[in-house]
Amino acid sequence: MNTDAVLTLTQWLSPGFPVGAFAYSHGLERVIDAGGITSVTTLEHWLRDIIEHGSGRSDLVLLRAAYDADNKDVAGIDALAEAFAASSGRLIETCDQGAAFARTVDAVWDTRLGTLTYPVAVGRAARVCGLPQDLTAAMYLHAFAANLISAAVRLVPLGQTGGQDLLARLAPLTTSVAEATAGSTPDDLTSACFAADIASMQHETQYSKVFRT
Repeated sequence: MNTDAVLTLTQWLSPGFPVGAFAYSHGLERVIDAGGITSVTTLEHWLRDIIEHGSGRSDLVLLRAAYDADNKDVAGIDALAEAFAASSGRLIETCDQGAAFARTVDAVWDTRLGTLTYPVAVGRAARVCGLPQDLTAAMYLHAFAANLISAAVRLVPLGQTGGQDLLARLAPLTTSVAEATAGSTPDDLTSACFAADIASMQHETQYSKVFRT
């Protein structure tokens, strides 16, 4: 394993990288407000489904497609990523984080990513910078889970130790989903987390909220 690749991906996917991930809850704020998530246990059930059957998996399909694509095909994959967003909140989340990620990578690593959705931007950046696709996918999904746990820690609230314990328990799942998406194509895009999609839609009109989505 290339140490430089690990360090670069750790930097890109850390909470300190300026994509504004702390401002997005992926619809969790609505679920918590409605009483659907009240503990580490209920959060774990929700996150396992999102990672395995929802946007966690679909993001990796898009990331891998962007990594494998020729330059001329990236725009089509990015348009597909936008179309696959289940709500305006999800679209804001992926577009704003992707644009912020690409701006920083372009400035620091002298790439020319342009404006892309988040998983597409990460996939292209990894390809351009010569980082391993499988490692990128696994670390992206781990960071995705970590950000949602962080949101729940603040909203429920949950203890920091409980949140870290949950992230450790989810690690085998994030690894297996990353492995399962190897060799996937855009034809493999799917989602069965309708409750999460509806929560994201409802969040758009929630009266009082801390997070943008």
